[in-house]
Amino acid sequence: MATAIVAGMLERGGFAKCDILAADISEKARDSFGKSVGIPCSDNPAAIAAESDVVFLAVKPQVGEVVAAEIADALRGKLVVSILAGIPIQTLSRWTGHGRVARIMPNTPLMVGLGASAVAFGPDTTEQDKDFVKSIFAANGIVRELPENLMDAVTALSGSGPAYFFEMIDALAEAGTAAGIPADTALELAAKTAAGAAAMVEAKRFGSPSELRDAVTSPGGTTAAGLAVMKERGFRDMVSKVFEAAERRSKELGAGK
Repeated sequence: MATAIVAGMLERGGFAKCDILAADISEKARDSFGKSVGIPCSDNPAAIAAESDVVFLAVKPQVGEVVAAEIADALRGKLVVSILAGIPIQTLSRWTGHGRVARIMPNTPLMVGLGASAVAFGPDTTEQDKDFVKSIFAANGIVRELPENLMDAVTALSGSGPAYFFEMIDALAEAGTAAGIPADTALELAAKTAAGAAAMVEAKRFGSPSELRDAVTSPGGTTAAGLAVMKERGFRDMVSKVFEAAERRSKELGAGK
């Protein structure tokens, strides 16, 4: 996710490579980040944080407290932006010693300028802080400010959501390949179909998702046959359970589980 954020900042956010500093204790992660965005990655997070005006915490939530403790002195008074799934503002404020924090849940389509992010702000953030954070993510998609009590649901919806669509695209392409369509063509058709369907929904002038579904479904036709299987197998119930599982896990992470 750090790579996605930085790639977006460089390509569409108006930032230069010299504006961004990065650190990771993992040599593999440092190498991958450097190769992806062309910015050297230090092995000294405390030193990098001390040099920074704004600090992004882009680590796994399970290690967030340890990382924050190691760089605590460098976080004093600075705007801290956290992408740690499930970790509430109250906890972030305890780790950093202040409430000048932002809890944001972005997603990986930031890398192609199509991110969907939601953010909640701590009590000590200024309007300038809020504008700064929003501008970074708005340059690479959409960003919405929401009450913090909705952030676990956002994590389940848009934060984890890309993986659900990747799975759907992969499954469709695999089925097409099994039916004899060349693998690269099947994947291309599946991906473009997903992108086109999303674009029609976003355009709004063609109708709601349910109206669009009905418009393409002729009685007794091929689409109707496929949708009947989805209904029979409880597709909507499955999606609901997927959402609930991800939301529940976000809450568990926030509780330190």
